[in-house]
Amino acid sequence: MRKLNLALLLLGLFVFAEANVYAQRRRPKTRNIRLKNRQISSYRGGTSTPFGQRSYNSASFSISSMNYFGDLAPKSSIASTDISFTRPGVGVSFQRKILPRVSIRGSLLYGRLKGSDFKSADPNDQDARFRYVRNLQFRNDIFELSATGVLDLIPNYGTFVTRPDFVPYIFGGVAVLFHNPKGLVPDTDVNSGTPLAEAGQWVALEPLGTEGQYSEGSGVSTYSKVQIAIPVGFGVRYRLNQGLDLSLEVGYRHLFFDHIDDVSGKYIDLGALDSDLARAMSDRSREVNDVESGSARELTIPSIAEIVSSTASYVGANGTTYNVIAGYGQNSRTDIRGDAKDNDIYIVTSIKLTYIFGGSLFGGAKYR
Repeated sequence: MRKLNLALLLLGLFVFAEANVYAQRRRPKTRNIRLKNRQISSYRGGTSTPFGQRSYNSASFSISSMNYFGDLAPKSSIASTDISFTRPGVGVSFQRKILPRVSIRGSLLYGRLKGSDFKSADPNDQDARFRYVRNLQFRNDIFELSATGVLDLIPNYGTFVTRPDFVPYIFGGVAVLFHNPKGLVPDTDVNSGTPLAEAGQWVALEPLGTEGQYSEGSGVSTYSKVQIAIPVGFGVRYRLNQGLDLSLEVGYRHLFFDHIDDVSGKYIDLGALDSDLARAMSDRSREVNDVESGSARELTIPSIAEIVSSTASYVGANGTTYNVIAGYGQNSRTDIRGDAKDNDIYIVTSIKLTYIFGGSLFGGAKYR
């Protein structure tokens, strides 16, 4: 997080410096003559105007791919994500150019994140095999509203007509997102053998308190479905014609919480949960088949059999005896369900088509 704060600070200082440089350029000094000569040499039409009149607005539509990194990622690395779970997103944004290098942008994005231990965790990997046994999965629909500053690495001192053909840029800002992690319900609760009325449905996980958020005396905090994120990233923009740009952009969303996948802390005493559904979604380690594909889990290979053969039995808070895999599904210091030390991240890769107000969709001879 320190590196992220430093990056945002440097971005802010760069914007401030750019504004100061532009203010210096407007002063009546000899270098203004050189600037005007340079502008004349790249002139494409129009008249010389103050930059306030060179500001312009644009609107964009984007198609995105969304990827997730968190407790259900293939490996414990920030670059680790399961490409097979790439899901689409769509967005719209409005942007205003305010300085030769600087624009401000407001965006609305909708997309989906997805993850699964069954598909992402390698049962033959010494580290990943414990997550394979854990067998959790989720999907989460994200609605994101963001405000960002965009810093072009190539300035435009003229109007939209004179903008460069190719511009790399970076951006950073703040976002508010609404999320609601869900899980696919199995036919029965393997802990009790009870058939589940919600079988085959995607149910919201937060109200179930799968890690004891709503269990009396657990001391586990709830999490909100409305969260703050820090979007940062980079992109390249290409001028198609006078009124249209095409961009490719990659953005990272740094989150301040660790429950975008509903996985973060330790297992809870199953007897402390208030329904068979909550128990079924809290501990899925004893399920024989993958709930989504129906494929049999590889529970007999040596690396996995070693884990699942070790069992534990305890009397839960509700007086019921539960038989679980040792290290899963009970409340002890060693029963780790997720890693609460690292917050989740998601990545948005977008292709954007941008229309510039005042421009022409088909080029034309305007301003000539």
